[in-house]
Amino acid sequence: MIYGNFILRNLSARDLEALVKYLDPIDLPRGFQLANYGEPISYVCFPEIGVSSTVAKTPQDREIELGIIGREGVIGVPVLLGNFSSPHATYMQLPGHGHRIASDRFRAAMEESRSLKAILLRFVHSFLIQVGGTAVANGTAVLEARLARWLLMVHDRQDGDSFEITHEFLSVMLGVGRPRVTVALQILEGRQAIRSKRGIVMIANRSELERFAGGWYGTAEREFLRVMGSQLSRAAKR
Repeated sequence: MIYGNFILRNLSARDLEALVKYLDPIDLPRGFQLANYGEPISYVCFPEIGVSSTVAKTPQDREIELGIIGREGVIGVPVLLGNFSSPHATYMQLPGHGHRIASDRFRAAMEESRSLKAILLRFVHSFLIQVGGTAVANGTAVLEARLARWLLMVHDRQDGDSFEITHEFLSVMLGVGRPRVTVALQILEGRQAIRSKRGIVMIANRSELERFAGGWYGTAEREFLRVMGSQLSRAAKR
């Protein structure tokens, strides 16, 4: 079987064999909860299609995104680091499907294989670089640059050029009100970087979108290439 998930597809035959008998297919609809605030993480998930979002809550009880994971990686980073819960939540922002494995089984497999642990920790490293990039962008970039960066990151993890996403969801991801999201989308659309209509955004000119994102996009992607040996956009393709 050829897996659509980059991690599973690049495991050695021995490491994949240690996992495959415990992997179960799973549908991942929009909003599906993969980890909840402070609760045990029962499963680790390898998406093949779809994008998940890890979010934190502010003291005012608002959610803001920390990072995203699609088929380039594995959802359940706390488990990979020896923990079984997190103060953050993770849920699907774009629907899809994949495979999951019980967290305790997964941890046992990691402890038995240095090569499996090595590739997973390299992915964790690249994800933490992405989270750091989000923090820097949130603190220093104008909203349209942050939005452009986010759209590029999602585009890297999708087959097509369009995806369903609401202004309300974008406001959560970017930590701003819906009116500001609408204005930022209009700016990008005015420069013909994207086209948008109710609930759908289409990447019309990726080069222009990258220009808007500037230096806030690219660091995590280059680090993924360095440590995982594949460009992120290509890693997400079958």
